[in-house]
Amino acid sequence: MTQVTFHGTEKSRRLQKALYIAALASFAFPMVYLLVRMLSGGENAAEVGYHSDADYLLMLAQCALGLVTIHLPMLLEKRFRFELPGLLYGGYIVFLYCAIFLGEVRSFFYLVPHWDVYLHCFSSVMTGFFGMMAVTILNRDRHVTMHLSPFFLALFAFSFSVMIGALWEVYEYVGDGLLGVNMQKFITADGTVLVGRAALSDTMKDIMVDMAGALLASVTGYFSAKRHDDWFVPVLTEGDDTDESAQVRQLP
Repeated sequence: MTQVTFHGTEKSRRLQKALYIAALASFAFPMVYLLVRMLSGGENAAEVGYHSDADYLLMLAQCALGLVTIHLPMLLEKRFRFELPGLLYGGYIVFLYCAIFLGEVRSFFYLVPHWDVYLHCFSSVMTGFFGMMAVTILNRDRHVTMHLSPFFLALFAFSFSVMIGALWEVYEYVGDGLLGVNMQKFITADGTVLVGRAALSDTMKDIMVDMAGALLASVTGYFSAKRHDDWFVPVLTEGDDTDESAQVRQLP
């Protein structure tokens, strides 16, 4: 079983732990509710806020996915021997909570205007920073990043973030086709089925927002690399040298 560890200052670790517990609860408890609703079959299509079995199945699957993916950074830390900066991990948990619990379970995608735009912008900035961090991990030396070309670092971060955004759109397209749901929002809240250019607007808007967020992250990374700021650089650890490698890097 994956050991749950948090890094950073004492205050940062407490905040990460609180976010982690809150996110876990927001994924686990709705799964019980969703299972009961699916088994009881108590809704009918005339009710306000009606959800089909496919909708419940999607929410159930995404909550289960949330329980798994919230531990993904910890698995990667163990596999590649690094410590994820607390700021990035905290942002990752907040994104999962906003996307899965608020977005899908609480229907913020329909209730809050432009909710998907906010999430795509936030996630693309975050994945851009993860892309910069990946360069450091693959090179196995936290100082190497600052000797790489800042332009190359920014280009990689931009490309990595846009790639993740494109894969997400493929996931939505496949999910809509296989499960008959509406992740691509080609059906409006009042049941109108969009056609032609209008049906593509949500996907294209998401891609453009992803590109804007990726550009913001890459530009930020470019100037950070130029100034030798290493706030996005993870602490790399080696084998069992826990006494020395487990020291948390404190930024000035």
